[in-house]
Amino acid sequence: MNLGHQASRRGFLHLTGLLALATSALALAPRLALATWNKAAFETKALADAYKALGVESPTASGDVRINASDIAENGAVVPVEVISKIPNTTQISVLIEKNPTTLTAQFDLGPDMLPEISTRVKMAETSNIIALVKADGKFYAATKEIKVTLGGCGG
Repeated sequence: MNLGHQASRRGFLHLTGLLALATSALALAPRLALATWNKAAFETKALADAYKALGVESPTASGDVRINASDIAENGAVVPVEVISKIPNTTQISVLIEKNPTTLTAQFDLGPDMLPEISTRVKMAETSNIIALVKADGKFYAATKEIKVTLGGCGG
């Protein structure tokens, strides 16, 4: 029996098994959402500047965009927020907070098979309006809700 041949065969089978395992793991893994980073928009200090950096002239107020959040946040460091869009072909949901040190707080790009609903936790410096900005079919829609903060989060 040739030991060199047996060792190379074992190595080949081992390598083939690892390759099959890696291929099946990639096939079964959830699809990753690709995100783009709009650095200029995330560095804005005012709502008008954030809109400009996002390419928004003036969003249309819409009852089809809903913000679910408590009216009062006892701790501004952790404020749960949910945004739901009933507008067809929603491709992006952004969360802006008027009185935060940086206005744009979160942005989510949605694929065609994703529900236009996001849930996140934001940090709020003080009582402020929170704006849900939705992009659908190239147009922007918005909803606004005031949240009162009793204990500061972003520096208070």
